[in-house]
Amino acid sequence: MTSTPSDTTTPVPAPQRIVVGVDGSAGSDAALAWALRQAWAHGGSVTAVGSWQTPAMNGMAGYASYVDMSSYDLGGPTQEVLDKAVAAASADLPLGVTVPVTTRVVSGYPARELLKAAADAELLVVGSRGHGELSGMLLGSVGLHCVTHATCPVVVVHPTPAS
Repeated sequence: MTSTPSDTTTPVPAPQRIVVGVDGSAGSDAALAWALRQAWAHGGSVTAVGSWQTPAMNGMAGYASYVDMSSYDLGGPTQEVLDKAVAAASADLPLGVTVPVTTRVVSGYPARELLKAAADAELLVVGSRGHGELSGMLLGSVGLHCVTHATCPVVVVHPTPAS
């Protein structure tokens, strides 16, 4: 009687894609650094997302009729923030380690844009709070929205206290 060997092939998971929100705050810098280390440990990649919105002037008495904000494009400054943050976080990786990073600048509400970007990701990473109006909260409005609406796991990273 001949026996056939059992199939012991284990499927290799696809590389992990991590989406991280970046706005230049200490919380997002810590989130990006954490995401890069996680991607390195698991052979994955990082998509760093920065979003911008044209400031709403309608509620400011007297300004709506004098200032036309439709021609302002904050994409360039947002890209600069992303590039600076990625360079700083990448420099903190061990010597010789590189992680594939893609930057994406989008126009829209940050939480909504992060959720769209993370729709097919394995992980979404956000800082505990950013540059929003509620900066005194432990978890900002973008982080809270992502935690409660994401279709993938979400990690909230707190910034390291200053020495």
